[in-house]
Amino acid sequence: MANLTKESGTKAAKAAETEHPSGDPRFKLVDRALKRLQYQQDALIEVLHTAQEAFGYLSEDLLIYTAHQLKLPLSWVYGVATFYHFFSLKPLGEHTCIVCLGTACYVKQAGEIVSRLEAEFGIEAGQTTPDGKFSLSTARCLGSCGLAPVLVLDGSVVGREMPNSTVERVRVMLSSQARLPEPKPAADALELEETEAL
Repeated sequence: MANLTKESGTKAAKAAETEHPSGDPRFKLVDRALKRLQYQQDALIEVLHTAQEAFGYLSEDLLIYTAHQLKLPLSWVYGVATFYHFFSLKPLGEHTCIVCLGTACYVKQAGEIVSRLEAEFGIEAGQTTPDGKFSLSTARCLGSCGLAPVLVLDGSVVGREMPNSTVERVRVMLSSQARLPEPKPAADALELEETEAL
């Protein structure tokens, strides 16, 4: 009986070590990042990236937790999270579109692209459709001014877009009818074909 009690006590202690107090295992990823970065305050952006990857967005609780762990004012953490366009304080949709509103993009109709997307999908920049399928956001500058106007659709950069073509791209993306590109033959296979042709 004593062994059983001791064994269950050991299991409980191990479980307490592996579980985060909140019970959410995603916090373990954030805790690992904090530990790896030695709780340095200047690692805030990297910790927020890890937190967003783990949770999908930065909730108020997650910002408070990060501020507490790095011993930073919440206002500082919130300021960083809202300054950079790649952080989201709300859950994102299944598909995302970020429209660059930097000067070069804006001059080349980025504002019209945003307006058309807002009208087409019934949301404003910074919102997600009620069905959770599509999120529209804007960025101050994506650093690809030579491709203006620039979008990021589900993580892929698309340049030289127009309002109509953007709406069509998003419709295709949402309908999941987007065709995957044909696989290209490997370089070795091409060389073999050329050798056989000779």
